[in-house]
Formats: sequence, structure tokens, C-alpha cells
Amino acid sequence: MLSNLNRILMGLAIVGLLGGLTMVILDQRKTPIAQPFAPPAIPPFTSFISGSGIIEAASENIKLGTLVGGTVVKIFVKKGQIVPKGTPLIHLDDRQPMAELITAKANVYTAQKTLQKAQADLKLSEDLLALVENVQDKRGISKEELITRQDGVVIAKKAVAEAQGNLKTALAQEGQAQTQLDFYTIKAPIDCEIMQINTHPGEYIVVNGFNNDPIMLLGNVQQYHVRVDIDENDAWRFRKNEPAVAFLRGNSRYQTPLKFAYIEPYVIPKKSLTGDPTEKISTRVLQVVYSYDPKAMPAYLGQQVDVYIRSPKLPSQTQNSGPLRVSK
Repeated sequence: MLSNLNRILMGLAIVGLLGGLTMVILDQRKTPIAQPFAPPAIPPFTSFISGSGIIEAASENIKLGTLVGGTVVKIFVKKGQIVPKGTPLIHLDDRQPMAELITAKANVYTAQKTLQKAQADLKLSEDLLALVENVQDKRGISKEELITRQDGVVIAKKAVAEAQGNLKTALAQEGQAQTQLDFYTIKAPIDCEIMQINTHPGEYIVVNGFNNDPIMLLGNVQQYHVRVDIDENDAWRFRKNEPAVAFLRGNSRYQTPLKFAYIEPYVIPKKSLTGDPTEKISTRVLQVVYSYDPKAMPAYLGQQVDVYIRSPKLPSQTQNSGPLRVSK
């Protein structure tokens, strides 16, 4: 029986040894390189500069603000909705400014009635003065009576002028109250698409709050813009009249030619394209903005693209060639 047990143990040892050798052999094999899901973009120009770009609205991304704070009562729009300028977007609790407007309207009504009474008193004073002035025999009217009626007209005119001034003040206060009330309905500043909504009914909106998320993110999407970061070392090679092409990040089969829009002619520290404005690296970049038709490439606002811009060819350098010059 002991002999059988030794045979079993020896067999297990041999199996373990063979297994260990197999694992060592397998571990020595080279791991195949994973192929990318989509092939990388191939530069369409022989001489070019390249940069990362991010798609944004033609109006740039507008972070909606408010002139007054308040509790959100209703949101009139949805994400992705395209609205014309002046469309109500958010309505805040406006009970207090509404009460102030009602009070202002009541003051206007009172001022109007006061003016009407003053005008009626002036008409009466003028009629009474006309009676004594039109009397043929002036001996029947005392000088005191004539002066009293003349003074009555003067006093009535001053009362009318004062009532008119009070009415203007009341109307101005009504207009101010109406303007204040209008602030509680936040409207679209331009024709735009609703890209983000970062508030909900019942939440309180703070004026000039320090929240990184805007109330809403808006933008004009009739045209898309591509903001390209060009390394400062390549900025001198950039020419705005040279063609440029954008390739969709992740699928280079989608591409579109770009139309130059403008340059922001101040070199800045590059920001990471994650959307967090605090993420910076040491590279400094020149930002160039191009435009294209949104129908030309299936992409979303905020998506990254690879941009290639044709640049003049560099002349060959020799030891005694002197300073480098770029042909135009």
C-alpha cells in the first residue's frame, strides 16, 4: 500500500512539474499588440502642422446668468431644444416683485385721479375768472374778488403741474417694478440650442454664484466652430489662408474641411480638453478658430477632433545656410 502511495505522489509531482514548465513557456510568448478600433488619421498634406481641437457653438458656449436670485418655479425648455431669441427659459418665484408692481399700478391710478381733479379745479377757477372779466360794468366786481379769482387760477395751475409730476413719478416706479418683475423670467439672449440644464424646479439660483456649473449652457448651432490649439513652437508656421481638415477623434473616416474664422492672437497656457478650466500643462498654444457645417460630420458639441493645417515646406538646412526663412 505504501508503494502505491509513493507512485501517486510521484505522478502528482511530475504533473506539477510539467504544468510549471508549460506556464513558463507560455509566459515567454510575446503578447500580440492590440489593434486600434479605428485607424488613426492620415495627414492629408505633405507639410503640415497639427493640433487638438474641440467643437463649440459658433457663438461660443454661453453660460446663462441671472440678474436676480430666486427659487426656480418652472423650466420651459428641454435639452437639445432650439429656441429663438427672447424665448422664456426659466421662471423664478416672483411673488414679491409682483406685489410691488401691483402697488405701483395702484399709485399710478391714484396719481391719475389726482391729476383729473386738479384739471377740473383749474377749469372751474378759469371759468369763475372769466365770469368777472366778462362783466360789462366793472363797478359790480370788487378788486378783492378779482384778485382772489386770479390767484385761484394760479394755484390751480400749480396743483395741475404738481399732479402731473406725481403721475410721471408713479409711472416711472411702475416701469421700474415691471422691469424688476421681468428679471424673474430668464429669456434666451440669442437664437440658440439648449446644450445643458443644470438646475431644477425648487432649487435656488444665486446671483454671481461660485458654482462651476452654469444655470444653462447655450450656443448658436447654425454653424459649428472648432477651436484648435497650435503649439507655440509651430505658431510661426501657421497661415490663415492655408486649407485645414478635421478628423473625428475615434473614427478618422469622418472628416470635414474647415473654414478659417478668426485667431485669438494671444498665446496662452494650454488647457486640458476635459472641460475643467483649472487643468493646465506647461505647453503654451495659439488658439485658432475654424467653422464648418454641422451636417458635414456627425459630431457633438464638446467633442474632440484632430486638425491638420497645411503649412509651407521648410527649406533644407546646411551648416552655412544662415537663418531659416519660410517661403510664402
